[in-house]
Amino acid sequence: MSGPIPPAQPPPGSGPGPEHDPDPDPDEPVRPLPLLLRPVPLWRWRRNPLRRRTDRLLGWIGLGLLLLVPVLGLAATFAVGDAAHLHYRATAEQQARTRSLLAAVLVHDAPNHPEPGSDEARQARYPVTVRFTAPDGRDRTAKADVLPGLTAGSTVTVWTDRHGALTEPPLTTEQIRSRTMGWALLAFMAVALAGCAVHGAAALILHRRNLAAWDGDWARTAPRWTTSP
Repeated sequence: MSGPIPPAQPPPGSGPGPEHDPDPDPDEPVRPLPLLLRPVPLWRWRRNPLRRRTDRLLGWIGLGLLLLVPVLGLAATFAVGDAAHLHYRATAEQQARTRSLLAAVLVHDAPNHPEPGSDEARQARYPVTVRFTAPDGRDRTAKADVLPGLTAGSTVTVWTDRHGALTEPPLTTEQIRSRTMGWALLAFMAVALAGCAVHGAAALILHRRNLAAWDGDWARTAPRWTTSP
């Protein structure tokens, strides 16, 4: 049978074509559907002659991880969150026992803010030398962050440790909650990343196994194709 070979046509349902366009333009190139709009077939479980044991195994591994990771992630979230909460609460209690809130006097004036009375000025702090009496009874001087515009002799409060060194105030309830939630979130993300790593490692191992199987099959098939009669 002679004649020109007809151009290849896309299979039904693969994109715009006679099945989708009631008045198709034969000169317009066929454009496939975007990747996100294509249906995702569960081919790893469907019976077909191209499915290999490794494909089915990888599909079950992915399904198992999909079901297992959320459970393990939630368990890790609660376990790590509870441990972090206990740790930071104990730290806050220890800080409250060993730190003292003392009155201190400015040795010199604090710098003025360029915009007095603004929201930025109320949030700004400047390091200024202050004098205070440490818990051991000795007078000490140190630099503390104070509001702008305070004059020498003004009284501020500072937190010190048992040795009289300036330190941060004890952890607040909000800080404990925030740090606990941070560690819990990190625990869930770690489990999720571990699940992705396991799936990736399994896919790589099975892919290499497939390549080795293909090499073996070709080594047995190639002589029958290349040997001259």
